[in-house]
Amino acid sequence: MMPTMNVICEVTSELIDLALREDIGAGDVTSLYFVPEDRVSHASIHAKEAGVLAGTAVALEVFRRVDPALQLTKLRNDGDVVNVGDRVLEIHGASRSILTAERIALNFLQRLCGIATQTRRFVAHVEGTKAKLLDTRKTTPGWRTLEKKAVAAGGGTNHRMGLYDRAMVKDNHLMAQNKLEAMQDAIHRLKHDLPAVEVELEADTLQQVEDFLKMDGVDRILLDNMSNDMMARAVEMRGASGPLLEASGGVNLDTIAGIAQTGVDFISVGALTHSAMSLDLSLEIH
Repeated sequence: MMPTMNVICEVTSELIDLALREDIGAGDVTSLYFVPEDRVSHASIHAKEAGVLAGTAVALEVFRRVDPALQLTKLRNDGDVVNVGDRVLEIHGASRSILTAERIALNFLQRLCGIATQTRRFVAHVEGTKAKLLDTRKTTPGWRTLEKKAVAAGGGTNHRMGLYDRAMVKDNHLMAQNKLEAMQDAIHRLKHDLPAVEVELEADTLQQVEDFLKMDGVDRILLDNMSNDMMARAVEMRGASGPLLEASGGVNLDTIAGIAQTGVDFISVGALTHSAMSLDLSLEIH
C-alpha cells in the first residue's frame, strides 16, 4: 500500500472543481435514485491496455473532493509501466460517491496516462544519443501543469512553462525586429533586468546559426525545420562549447532517431501533448 497524500497546485485544484461542477451539476440523479444510500463498495481502476501511468494525484483528489470519507489506495506510481489487467488505484466506501467521481477521475487519468505513454515511445527512439526530449506549449488550456508532469512521468523533459520563464525569439519576432544589432541590444537589456531568464533564438538557415553564434547572451538556438544534414552542420559550427541546440519541426516516431543522431542537445515535440491518445482504463466495482 502506498501513501495517497499529494499536493495539488492551485490551477489544478480549480480545474478539478470546474470538472466536478460541469459533470455533477445539481446532483448525480442516477446514483441518487438507483443506488441505496447505505451501500458500500470496493472498486479498483485497472489498465485495459499497456502504457505508462501518470495523473494519479489528480485522480485521487477527485475522489477525495466528492467524498473525503472514501478510503483510497495507490497501487502504482506515476512513471510505472502498466500492463493489461494491472490495478493502479483502489477505492473503498460509499457506492454513490465512487460512481459520482468515476468518470471525472478517469477523464483526468486516461488523458495524462496517454501523454506519458506517448512520451515514453518517443524517448525510446533517442536512447543512446545525447538528445533530450522536450515538450512544448501546445497543451490543453488549463491543463499545462498536469500535461507537463505527464511528460516527465514518461521520461521527457519540460521546456518552458509559459511566456514568462524563457525568452524564445521566433521567426515572427525576428521579422518585427529585423536587425541583429537591435536584437543584441534587446538580449543585453533582458539579461540585465532578468538575469535568470534564458534566451533562445530560432534559426531557419545556417546563416542565421552563424550569426547567432557570434552574439552574446544566447543560451539556445532552435533549429527550425532543418534537414538532418543542416542540423549536423550546425552542431559542427557550434563546436564543443556555445549555445545548446534544439531541433524542432517535422518530428515524429519515424524521424526522431535520425534527428537525434545529428548531435543536437534537445528535440521538441508538440505531438507529446497535442496528439496523444488517451490510455484505456476502467473502474470496476467488486
